[in-house]
Amino acid sequence: MTPEEQPERMSADGKPMVGATPRDVVHIRLGSFALIAAVGIGVLGFVAGLTWLTVVMALAVVVAIVDIVLAVRRQSHARRGTTTEAG
Repeated sequence: MTPEEQPERMSADGKPMVGATPRDVVHIRLGSFALIAAVGIGVLGFVAGLTWLTVVMALAVVVAIVDIVLAVRRQSHARRGTTTEAG
């Protein structure tokens, strides 16, 4: 049976259960918030003609994307015994 065909496990509260650590969940959530904020500030810097701000925000976007990708990889390669609630 492939992972797509397996039914999702649920907690006693009815929340979906995933193989993730709270640290991975925090990295993904804060990283996505930082990603949106950095893109917005970078666009404003570009419109205002502040090249240095645009470059700094572009670097922040790259860092946020790398952090999210690493957290997702850690989550997908986590031991099967580290199941916690998703969200």
